[in-house]
Amino acid sequence: MAITVNLYYKGANGSARQFVEEMEKSGIADAIRAEKGNLRYDYFFPAKETETVLLIDSWENQEALDIHHASPMMTTLAKLRDKYDLHMTVERYISDNSDVDDSAFIRH
Repeated sequence: MAITVNLYYKGANGSARQFVEEMEKSGIADAIRAEKGNLRYDYFFPAKETETVLLIDSWENQEALDIHHASPMMTTLAKLRDKYDLHMTVERYISDNSDVDDSAFIRH
């Protein structure tokens, strides 16, 4: 049962994008991607909200996410959020392993 967390980082004057640039250039994002249990760690930029960045962060299970949250990496992240004065909203999803087949609606 995978867990996906959508984090919306909101800032001003381009600060959210600068945060992403520092996360990527510094290697912090890659270090998180390399953590055991991480399935996805990708940033996206909403078309209509130029001061917002969406992070889609997926983990194999709650244990992997808990280990990530307890890691020293979280202190580094908190400092960067403060540096760029970012505010967050969070959505959390648990994978649905049902037998629903949506393939008829997906163009490959």
